[in-house]
Amino acid sequence: MLSRKQKHILLKFFSMFSVVRGYNILVIVIAQYLASIYILAHDKPLKAVLLDLNLLMLVLASAATIAAGYIINNFYDSEKDLINRPNKSQIDRLVSQNTKLSFYFVLNFSAVVMASYVSFNAVLFFSVYIFGIWFYSHKLKKLPFIGNLTSAILTTTPFFAIFLYYKNFESVIFVHAIFLFLIISMRELTKDLENMKGDLLLNYKTIPVVYGEKASKIMLTILVLLTSVPVYLLLNQFDVGHMYLFFYLSVILLLIFLLLLWKSNTKPHYLILHNILKFIILAGIFGIVLINVDVVLNRI
Repeated sequence: MLSRKQKHILLKFFSMFSVVRGYNILVIVIAQYLASIYILAHDKPLKAVLLDLNLLMLVLASAATIAAGYIINNFYDSEKDLINRPNKSQIDRLVSQNTKLSFYFVLNFSAVVMASYVSFNAVLFFSVYIFGIWFYSHKLKKLPFIGNLTSAILTTTPFFAIFLYYKNFESVIFVHAIFLFLIISMRELTKDLENMKGDLLLNYKTIPVVYGEKASKIMLTILVLLTSVPVYLLLNQFDVGHMYLFFYLSVILLLIFLLLLWKSNTKPHYLILHNILKFIILAGIFGIVLINVDVVLNRI
């Protein structure tokens, strides 16, 4: 049996884990390593990639910065979350705002220290990234289009840190990045539809609030159609191995997404749509191994 003090500490831990969305951080770490092994550094020995301390520092710096970003986002959105996510908000409030802010500064400082191990350019990169996340949370996320665009860019930024480190400028990487960017943009707009009630009450000028649900659905439809361009290129112009299975699956899921989108008009409906897009992103991350299923055995 746990004592009252131990239970209190455990609750605080789960609260902070909820605030920083620890499960998302873990997925991002895995995604960066898989992207390094299978795409960005596919010509290097597996051992050289896995034991690269510079890569480890960049991945850890990314994780710390993103975790700090979730904290500052939670800080600014505390009132909105009470409306849109009351259950999660109750868990998050088990840790005081002062503790969250202290942890925010510690994480950002740690990220800069880890980046300094790699290079001065890495320090500049993460310093700009940290500022970008804060400015988005403080100001930009309340603006239509700019907020969505900035959020999508910030979400993909950790992969650019690895991309710049390996200096791999193959065309296929840019096409992959465009596909991911479009899916993330769709997810951000779907989240705005899902959270429209809180955004409206707290005067967040999101696309659904300013232009309405119908206009948002038209924009999502256009984004779905635009994803066909990178999917076509990846399937016909580049060798993606068995990852073609993921792209066929994503097309099917996006068609289902479109059908459900035009029938959706409540928060639970938009939550289902949001989860479809999250599944596509998650499947895409782990689907990277399908590019070459023998790559690990061949490169040991």
